[in-house]
Amino acid sequence: MKGSKQTFLLEGLDCAVCAAKIEDNVKKIDGICNANVDLINTKLTVELKDINKINDINKTIKKVVKDVEPNIHISDSEVKIVKDKDSRFKWKIMQLLSAAALFILPVIFKLPEYAKFSFFFISYIISGGEIIALSIKKILKGQLFDENFLMSISTIGAFAIGKYEEGVSVMLFYQIGTLIEDYAVDNSRKSIKDLMDIRPDYANLKIENNIKKVPPEAVNIGDIILVKPGEKIPLDGKVIDGKSFVDTSSLTGEYLPMEVGIGSNVLSGFINKNGLLTVKVEKNFKESTVSKILDLIENAGNKKAQAENFITKFAKYYTPIVTLSALFIATIPPLLLNENFSNWIYRALVFLVISCPCALVISIPLSFFSGIGAASKSGILIKGSNYLEALNDVKTIVFDKTGTLTEGTFKVTEINAENPLKSDELLKYAAYGEYYSNHPIASSIVNAYGSKIDAGKIKDYVELAGNGIKAIIDDKEILIGNSKLMKSHNIAFKNVRPYSAVHIAVDGKYAGYIVISDTIKKDSKDTVKALKSLGVERLIMLTGDKKEISEYISNELGLDDVYSELLPDEKVNVVDELCSNTDLKGKVAFVGDGINDAPALTRADVGIAMGKIGTDAAIEAADVVLMTDEPYKLVDAIKIAKKTHKIVLENIIFALGVKLSVLTLGALGLATMWEAVFADVGVTVLAVLNSLRILTK
Repeated sequence: MKGSKQTFLLEGLDCAVCAAKIEDNVKKIDGICNANVDLINTKLTVELKDINKINDINKTIKKVVKDVEPNIHISDSEVKIVKDKDSRFKWKIMQLLSAAALFILPVIFKLPEYAKFSFFFISYIISGGEIIALSIKKILKGQLFDENFLMSISTIGAFAIGKYEEGVSVMLFYQIGTLIEDYAVDNSRKSIKDLMDIRPDYANLKIENNIKKVPPEAVNIGDIILVKPGEKIPLDGKVIDGKSFVDTSSLTGEYLPMEVGIGSNVLSGFINKNGLLTVKVEKNFKESTVSKILDLIENAGNKKAQAENFITKFAKYYTPIVTLSALFIATIPPLLLNENFSNWIYRALVFLVISCPCALVISIPLSFFSGIGAASKSGILIKGSNYLEALNDVKTIVFDKTGTLTEGTFKVTEINAENPLKSDELLKYAAYGEYYSNHPIASSIVNAYGSKIDAGKIKDYVELAGNGIKAIIDDKEILIGNSKLMKSHNIAFKNVRPYSAVHIAVDGKYAGYIVISDTIKKDSKDTVKALKSLGVERLIMLTGDKKEISEYISNELGLDDVYSELLPDEKVNVVDELCSNTDLKGKVAFVGDGINDAPALTRADVGIAMGKIGTDAAIEAADVVLMTDEPYKLVDAIKIAKKTHKIVLENIIFALGVKLSVLTLGALGLATMWEAVFADVGVTVLAVLNSLRILTK
């Protein structure tokens, strides 16, 4: 079975260089189509050519991972990983406390030289023994350039030149720093995952007169489940009994509860607030909305942004270059200047400690992951960090009209009756006349009338194709239709633009008109203004609607351009032309409903589907999914993208700035190991904390 996927959890993976090596080496394994390492979620996802060889392939994968990074714990059980990590974290704290105690004793008390050395050496072995052992393992496999090698050679070098105290302190504080760093990164991962804690734990399955608590995966389509107050709705379905308010915020970002009752569609991930609901399941768990959303979020890291790819490649070459530079500093200047080697070796060791690029390789992907998490909490699904980065560069946005900028439903917005008729009488004649029609405009008139219609009063009903309807109602001849109908019967009428107007004549005399329009959404104008203020240069609308109506809506909203009376394939052509236009700055985004607009969504640089909560086509076709019908969600998405981009730049400038400054000071002999440790671990912790600002509003 080609294309089957297998996921492994890589606990302990925090190095982008190691992640890149694992990814590259796993891709070379026979039987694997593709592999991707998600550094933030610490997951390895592989696509297999043949599911029957899975056992052999899994063994090879585990060997490859261990060859690259022996300290990684690889598993397909997340529960086991978490338990193991907790116990290792506690053991690490005890280990470092012991090393710190042994380090402090010879510093406080006056001890003989051999005793001092003994205490320092034992403290060094306790705090850094595993780093040295890991470094040796990697050296034997030909892998030199990583943080373990850098710390080992720098601290052993410190011992070699008689700086025992500094060698131990650097290793000890490096380990304390990495412990804080791991804690910060783990907490950030947990914070992001907690934001999207929408996975239901169980379902109350109704079996005859009994209720059984079962995993959501065990429920089938057509089964009946009960959802009690306070519980998450576990699967998509329809309410067949009960009435309640549901909290939709985990999916839509909207905190105003939604009222549901018999016949209402409800989605997995909603939280039932007060009443008892009986729901008939319409999708199994794998196909449910919450499952698809979780899958999108968890796999968003598979599509890396250019900044992430750059940092990974940068780290591959940066560390070896810095290591060779340190070797140069340790040997060439003392030979040329005829100076003491120990001073220059110390400078080289400081240089090595500084060189580790952890701050960049951890904080950059974490920033993008935080951005995706923040967007998800706001009801915006972004399928990858590459799309989050692309949103920041969008300069042209193309909107589909119906259902995107407008409500997408016809409504009676105006009733204009001619004397002696009154508005309610005109609406009554129109509703009776349209009663048998299935046209959306007819339905909107009948709905606006709202009263019960006595079909017995309708006689001689005739549909006049392309014009309207003729009927006898209450013994009066009624004509209902467009301007062509009025002209064909020589009836003078009022010309109404740009609205869709239904004209009515009674016994050959003009009686008035009813305006039917697809109303502009209440936040569309604010959306256009906000997008302009965010730097979007061109806002364009595409529609199959009439030119007059389209231009009216475009002018009302303040759009830059409008293309009307388009067929679906013509919309794609317009998007294609815009994307291919080299004179346009930035990227082109298309916003549609994700069903009829799927081809245009796919062609745009960024395809954005809005509304239609749970629509399969929207989730499949688009790069970004807005989970409500509000256009303003697009503004929120771009704001999050810009904030993420800003923080990524801050981390790059800050980390590189501090490192290059301290590297220079180290080479000149003006920086000690203490500054080096800060330039490595301290900068990483600060960059990680800065990345988490994306999660705040």
